[in-house]
Amino acid sequence: MPNARPFSIALSLAIAAALTAPTADAAKKKRHAAPKAPAVSLACSDFYTQANSDWIAANPAPTSGIQSALGQLTQRARQQQIDLLNADMQAQGGVSKLLGDFWASGLDEASVERDGANPVAPLLSRINAIRRTKDIPAAIAALHQVGIPVVFNFSADVDLQDPNRHIGYLSQGGLGLPDPGYYTRTDNDTRALLGRYTDYVGKILALTGSKPEQVQADTQAVLDLETRIAQASRPLSALRDPRSNYAQVPSANLGRQYKSLQLDAFLKAQGVTDDSVSLSNPQLFAQLDTLVAGLKPAQWKTYLRYQVGAAMAPYLSKSWRDVDFAFRGRVLRGETAPAARQQQVLDAINLAAGPILGREYVGRYLPAATSARALEIATQVRDALGRGIDRSAWMSPAAKTEAKAKLARTGIEIGAPARDLDYSVQPMGRGSFGSNMLIASTWRHREEMRRIARSNPARRWDVLPQQPALFYDVAHNRLIVTAAMLQAPVLDMAQDAAGQYGAYGALVGHELTHGFDSAGHTVDAGGNLRDWWTPADVSAWDARTAPLVAQYGAYAWPGLMGVSINGRQTRDENAADLAGLELASDALAVAQPGVAAAGRQAFYQGWARLWPQQISADVATRLASTDLHAPGQWRTNGPLADQPAFGTAFSCKAGTPMQRAPDQQVSIWR
Repeated sequence: MPNARPFSIALSLAIAAALTAPTADAAKKKRHAAPKAPAVSLACSDFYTQANSDWIAANPAPTSGIQSALGQLTQRARQQQIDLLNADMQAQGGVSKLLGDFWASGLDEASVERDGANPVAPLLSRINAIRRTKDIPAAIAALHQVGIPVVFNFSADVDLQDPNRHIGYLSQGGLGLPDPGYYTRTDNDTRALLGRYTDYVGKILALTGSKPEQVQADTQAVLDLETRIAQASRPLSALRDPRSNYAQVPSANLGRQYKSLQLDAFLKAQGVTDDSVSLSNPQLFAQLDTLVAGLKPAQWKTYLRYQVGAAMAPYLSKSWRDVDFAFRGRVLRGETAPAARQQQVLDAINLAAGPILGREYVGRYLPAATSARALEIATQVRDALGRGIDRSAWMSPAAKTEAKAKLARTGIEIGAPARDLDYSVQPMGRGSFGSNMLIASTWRHREEMRRIARSNPARRWDVLPQQPALFYDVAHNRLIVTAAMLQAPVLDMAQDAAGQYGAYGALVGHELTHGFDSAGHTVDAGGNLRDWWTPADVSAWDARTAPLVAQYGAYAWPGLMGVSINGRQTRDENAADLAGLELASDALAVAQPGVAAAGRQAFYQGWARLWPQQISADVATRLASTDLHAPGQWRTNGPLADQPAFGTAFSCKAGTPMQRAPDQQVSIWR
């Protein structure tokens, strides 16, 4: 014990002083000595550190990057997928064998090298067979069928005017760069990027068959066509509002309106027979129609050949992958080295056959008891939100009526989407990873197109079951919890029940409250984009959450000198953390009215153990200026200090760091 000797010396000196001092003087000093302030426990000064001391000790800060408990959950889910696919390599039939063959074909790098460009050879042959203008639309449609969207995008999503159906959305696309502005802006950075892109296009074209003496001309042909498409496309900022990207038009008129593009034949080739689609930028499609009619077939062939090569390069031999990574990896994504081969193959399978892998993942890693518990707690937290709305002092009566109507229709979806898919897929072998990618992406496109129909309310998720996620889908008024999320530290079935409410329940509450806060009030109970708050509700919300701006603005960013949290930037997420804990605490009190003090402590420990993290200074600097969430220390301590029940559970007196004075505490739903 390193402190034993100094303590002994101090004690000896104190005893000696007492023995040599006159008794009267000692009594006098005793009478006039100021009372010593009691020590504040770590739980009452920094609960985050107290609850996570073991994790912090076991996970030192990285030199660059971030380490967190939730990040470790993501890594665990990734390893679970790898373990599942490794086991599937031994399967003798069914979906398991299909996945096992897909996985094995990607891991066999020698086979991938031998395969070379063979997987795309049939597609390139189809393109090279184009002779006349009328051949171009059919080639475009065929590439969409195999999951390579060229010229424009076509996808399935919910009809904004009728949430009980899906329609097809014809929208802009067909570009190799992510922003149409990159083709027309003249600043130095954009020009430099366009130069790097030009080099990349030339290398892809060389791999797809352009002769050395023709590469430069072919590259310019691609850039010319893409620039024409970009000039008719909308800026990215105009794509953020779903209302501006929705315009329902009759499908029957498309063939006459865009004769050269043959959009009627395109829809038929995708298996879509619905009587309407959304086409919000008719000027773009008029331009595309003009380009099909006016440009020579040779230019279209070059463009389509490049698009196939760019789409498939990550799944072919090393020469293709190196070209792809040099531009898309290093330049666009800022990566320093390619991911390990195993990770590349897993990402590819999730992209092309993610729902198939998700079905297997749920079957293996989501026990029925866990799913049932997740639904039970989430339902109880949703009920708690109803009680919170009833007792709200800041919501107007009109807003409360709207909120209760919306809450009554708020769905909870656990594990995987309810919609079943047709898992009949063309058999895969182990000899061609690239060919398997095309088989899988053809299947996925087919299933997406089958969603387009009247009276088809089944909705896919924008996340896969094997990817950890828990979020409120504001467009569809539903809480989504993936199978991969239902494990420690979020929902640990071995944990005390109160801890489950503190972790999983509070996350559910956090997300549900987003349906009724400064973002959620723009969508009503029917899924319509309509603001159901009054101006008084807006003012009351701003007044209710304003103190959070000051509270969090006083917190220092961990590991950064002189940097504080941006309370304004993080306000709404901080409010959601507080609201989530309030709702989960209410749900626990109703489910277990006699919960003991130890259970209350477990509740708050469950919350704290979600947020341990170690962040390098470079990442912390970036997050401090961009992240809408506070760092883990303050996601833990900040909302707890606003709750009287925390002070009671840990005997923290008002005015200590973990217990604000009652008149300084903020509440959302309690």
